[in-house]
Amino acid sequence: MNQKPIVWLGSSRNDLQAFPQNARRSAGFQLRQVQQGLSPDDFKPMPTIGPGVYEIRVHTAVEYRICYVAKFSEAIYVLHAFPKRTRNTSQHDVSLAKQRYQALLTQRSV
Repeated sequence: MNQKPIVWLGSSRNDLQAFPQNARRSAGFQLRQVQQGLSPDDFKPMPTIGPGVYEIRVHTAVEYRICYVAKFSEAIYVLHAFPKRTRNTSQHDVSLAKQRYQALLTQRSV
């Protein structure tokens, strides 16, 4: 089966690598699911960031999130990876993911 490559935008790869090992392992498994055309075990759409953007939810002692878009044929783009410490996603995290999404759209249209 052909797997889509993952393209890490901004600091998203380094941010995910800063997760504790159990959260990294779970995130990697979920991203592999997406690469294979499957849905992650726990995810939700994030239309406030952009159309086609989803958030993988990783549950450990601390909650972690990975925002990505997989609707493009060439790759899966990871926009942002971060720990979530409150019930609502912080405006900073939403804004950062939205900026990276807009930059991706601009880059793809060039």
